[in-house]
Amino acid sequence: MGSALRFRSRAPDATRSAARALAAAIDERGLVLALAGKLGTGKTVFVKGLADGLGVDPELVGSPTFTIVHEYPAAGVGDRCMAHVDLYRLESEAELEAVGFLDLLADGAVVAIEWADRLPGALPAERLELRLTRDPEPEARGFEVFATGPDSARVLARWRARLADLDEIELRPEAAESSWP
Repeated sequence: MGSALRFRSRAPDATRSAARALAAAIDERGLVLALAGKLGTGKTVFVKGLADGLGVDPELVGSPTFTIVHEYPAAGVGDRCMAHVDLYRLESEAELEAVGFLDLLADGAVVAIEWADRLPGALPAERLELRLTRDPEPEARGFEVFATGPDSARVLARWRARLADLDEIELRPEAAESSWP
């Protein structure tokens, strides 16, 4: 298996289940998750599922479009935290750095970045890229995932194995390479 994955979720509950499966695949090194997709494709729904899998109450998780960053302590993992970042309103890497982005990238942290494709040069080299798309079925979503380094590739392999056990997820043939700029 390579460092790419494609799958389809049939409904928002399936998207949250896929995200909980990702949370279970993350080890003590943490993960930077770069999410991209048009409005309404389910980025925040996915982050809510990820939070739930990390022991964060998903009801606390909302889109940080105006605050840029929300941080949540992750239950049962020491002082580890989950940060939820939204780049939609930012125009430059300098703006991102001004909100303390580099401080969020501590070892063990889980950082989920919505609209990550707006400032790809600001992202760490080691990350998992996740592009969400609408599917022809109204509530279904398509996912393309790419690991950009060895740590994220290991997380991706563990996540792939967990997704294979979920009935509401349809694994698809791998994409060849990231479509990100």
